Amino acid sequence: MATRTDRFMSAAVRAARQAKDWALTAAREADRLLQEARKRADSEDRRRRLKQTLTRTGRVLRAAGRAALVAAVAAGIAAARSEIIGALPRGRGR
Repeated sequence: MATRTDRFMSAAVRAARQAKDWALTAAREADRLLQEARKRADSEDRRRRLKQTLTRTGRVLRAAGRAALVAAVAAGIAAARSEIIGALPRGRGR
């Protein structure tokens, strides 16, 4: 028959082993949560950088579109002038 001390020591060892198991489980869970938080932060950072890049690209495309419109208008005006000048009778002073 086990003495009271033996039973106490056995219970203490069991409790310590269980506490160790729970501590290891908690550490694994904390590590998993930390990795998930890092991944989410990286994802948000990547999303923010992508949004900035798209905004910059949009600005560049708008500027290029404006330049193309100006060039088209200038080409249209030049074409109209050349037609008008070509249609004028050549003669005095030219």
